[in-house]
Amino acid sequence: MIVIDNTCVSDDIVEKFFICDLQKCKGACCVEGDAGAPLLESEIAILDDIYPYVKPYLSEKSVATIEKKGLYEIDDDGEYVTTIIDGADCVFVIYDDKNIAKCGIEKAYYDKKIDFKKPISCHLYPIRISTTNGFDSLNYERWTICSPACELGNQWQVPIYKFLQEPLVRKYGEAWYAQLCGLIENKQNN
Repeated sequence: MIVIDNTCVSDDIVEKFFICDLQKCKGACCVEGDAGAPLLESEIAILDDIYPYVKPYLSEKSVATIEKKGLYEIDDDGEYVTTIIDGADCVFVIYDDKNIAKCGIEKAYYDKKIDFKKPISCHLYPIRISTTNGFDSLNYERWTICSPACELGNQWQVPIYKFLQEPLVRKYGEAWYAQLCGLIENKQNN
């Protein structure tokens, strides 16, 4: 494990390979599971603010679910998560012409309607963060639906921390990421 300030990065994030392969998984992480995407408390107000700009991208079923249940709910662990539809799709899921699940928030972001890309838990996946007493533990969440991503990552030899450079920098900053890379390089050279 690597410790930087108030973060602890598991060895799997350094040693395991991963590149999302949407052509094969079809965005299954956005439609499978027992709850929606974990949300930071700070993201709740952001979702409320951006919803009018994201709403036009969403399906009628998503909008109806949001109007009935809200943009987010509390999961069994007492944490905020995005609302899901009928125990499956996140309410922000949209499908492209190849039936690949994508994010309506991210689509609005790329269309320059909003400046919030998507919840950090989505952006960082398959890294999951658990926070205890202000200390973040970053762990690799293995899930069979990501087998194609593991295969592609192995083929190209791209470690998780490199594949997820953008969201790691978004969450912790450039200096933190540079320190992570430096510690990994030192560890590999010793």
